[in-house]
Amino acid sequence: MAEDYPELDQIQRMYRTAVDEWIAAIRREETLASVNHSVAQIDQWEKAALDEEEASEKARSAKTEYETALRAKFFNF
Repeated sequence: MAEDYPELDQIQRMYRTAVDEWIAAIRREETLASVNHSVAQIDQWEKAALDEEEASEKARSAKTEYETALRAKFFNF
């Protein structure tokens, strides 16, 4: 019988959600980088780059939290 780890499941879901948001931010930035740019489009592209950086930081933070929780659960750290 498999053990249930609801706390780890929740942290893992938060990590996966953060990664999905990061991927979406990368795709938005890539889409804006793939067309000819007007000044307004350049502004949108720069904003998309900032959004991607924020999403990356959020995903990395969530990964660290998940890794820490795994270590605590399985290695008693």
